[in-house]
Amino acid sequence: MQTTPLIATAQVMPDFQIILPKAVQEVLGVTEGGQILWIVQENTVQIVNPALYAMQVFQTEMAGEAERTKLVTDDEGIALVQELRKNAGSMTPSK
Repeated sequence: MQTTPLIATAQVMPDFQIILPKAVQEVLGVTEGGQILWIVQENTVQIVNPALYAMQVFQTEMAGEAERTKLVTDDEGIALVQELRKNAGSMTPSK
């Protein structure tokens, strides 16, 4: 994990495209054809790896759920997931 800020610039081309600086590509783990997520808030823009951002949001949203649902062990969590999958598989879409 990077602890010091990375500061990089990119030129805006006439068609409003930019080239993501190599150092930023490496930090975000972005490859050719990959995606980046732009989060704009007031006058600040964050550019993030969308998969990592989604995982962070998910982890934040799920914080405390195990305790709330009284899942204490990994086995209880696995059993719940298996039950949910079984129930989801038995559902058929209505036509």
